[in-house]
Amino acid sequence: MTILCEPAHRAGQLSPALGGDVRAARTLDETSRLLASDPNETLVVVGSAIDLDRALAFTAALRIERPAVGVVLVRDALDIAVLTRALRAGVREVVARDDLAALVDACTRSRALSAQVTGVPQPRADERRQGQVLTVFAAKGGCGKTTLAVNLAAVLAAGGERSVCLVDLDLAFGDVGICLRAEPVRTIVHGLGMLGHVDVAGASSLLTACRPGLSALLAPVEPGDAERIPAALVGELLEVLPTMFDFVVVDTPSAFTEHVLAAMDASHHHVLLTTPDVPALKNLRVTLDMLDLLSYAHDIRSVVLNRSDAKVGLTMDDIERVVRSDIRAHVPSSRDVPISVNKGNPIVLDLPKHPVSEAITRFAREHVLAEPAVVAAKSKRWFR
Repeated sequence: MTILCEPAHRAGQLSPALGGDVRAARTLDETSRLLASDPNETLVVVGSAIDLDRALAFTAALRIERPAVGVVLVRDALDIAVLTRALRAGVREVVARDDLAALVDACTRSRALSAQVTGVPQPRADERRQGQVLTVFAAKGGCGKTTLAVNLAAVLAAGGERSVCLVDLDLAFGDVGICLRAEPVRTIVHGLGMLGHVDVAGASSLLTACRPGLSALLAPVEPGDAERIPAALVGELLEVLPTMFDFVVVDTPSAFTEHVLAAMDASHHHVLLTTPDVPALKNLRVTLDMLDLLSYAHDIRSVVLNRSDAKVGLTMDDIERVVRSDIRAHVPSSRDVPISVNKGNPIVLDLPKHPVSEAITRFAREHVLAEPAVVAAKSKRWFR
């Protein structure tokens, strides 16, 4: 876990680089309270918006009170005078705000030094976190796929209790950023230069912090950028991101593209969405047959019926006869859902007791959190 001391409007630029386990503090006083509540904390990152004199006084006091806690100082620009004062105060490293890779490295070194001071060993590289990947898919547009993906990610994040990354793989028309009111400063297209060597630092630099515990990898915003992104980049990112987060939720377009298949291959869970109308049910049936043809395991699938209470002339028996698969969640209709989308706040956070929120929360609790992770496909596809 890391404490990031930075005002909320600036913290979003640094949080992704620090990984999923970050606790935010707007002031040094808040930082002190967080440290007091957690005797095992060993790293504080002080952002560039914090006054330098106060940051150095805080560090000097901390060096005496908690010598195992390292402070990494972030500044908008580096100069010798700042470096000299920082080192005298006990700051372990000073990094430039725009050098996220240097920040990741500085934090790693600080944690290693703290481990030597405390005697607590650092985990080996082969003991890294291995989070679950969930791909949300619907072969017909308009089923509410992005809404489900966003709310499922918000539920899993649980206000910061778990770390979650939401990946917008609808590269041409992605709406995850809009649904979360996240500014797309960096998107997946900025990862093109990393193709073939994506690592944690590189992946972190592409992320946007959205909520406590929830970050997003956003879709491109410029026309034509979607065509520039190879499926191989998606595959690499979905290998690295699970080492950084407890859960990676992938929102997809309504088509079996190479990018979607790369996500399916990396997934521990396929969440297949439909609505109670004949075209959507037909497309779900085709989807299930396609997954069978591609030899994906049956036990990682979950069919979710959205707008399940719609009176459209189909009974539940009619639906189950077409689907020929267990329906694991029934999400009711509500005009509150588009209202929450327009507000940029997931309904599970805005109205946690709402029937829609309860249905999605129940699904996450019973079929994601309670079930062991299974790899979707043992063999990986090769994309060129």
